[in-house]
Amino acid sequence: METLDGDELRRELSPELGFSRSDREAHVRRVAYISLLLARNGVISIVALISPFQSSREYARNLIGRFIEVWVSCSLETCRKRDPKGLYKKAEEGRITNFTGIHDSYEPPTNPEVIIDTEHENPNLCGRKIMAALTDLGYLD
Repeated sequence: METLDGDELRRELSPELGFSRSDREAHVRRVAYISLLLARNGVISIVALISPFQSSREYARNLIGRFIEVWVSCSLETCRKRDPKGLYKKAEEGRITNFTGIHDSYEPPTNPEVIIDTEHENPNLCGRKIMAALTDLGYLD
């Protein structure tokens, strides 16, 4: 199993890309391709990535095939409170542009396999919901 972290991927894989819609879509395509390569070699990948556009998530789903979308749901206010890097504050001050939820839209998933509500559910319950879904979908015994 391999965890692909959004911040690390952006730094190492897409440092030249910004946060415009086209740049975000290009980054998601790159990450989806890496996930496909891992899957072809029997490696499960967990991708922790902000992908605000439904079309990008559908691209990844169609490319990879064995794909489970987990929507980590919470309010914008909760995102602001949990912001360890101060990005929401910088976006609200105009120091960051094209920021999801502030300047740019977020398109909620239309049919994710799992929804975890981190605003109202504790981490243990969230983890159990993901594991149950993986089992129900036949990915785990």
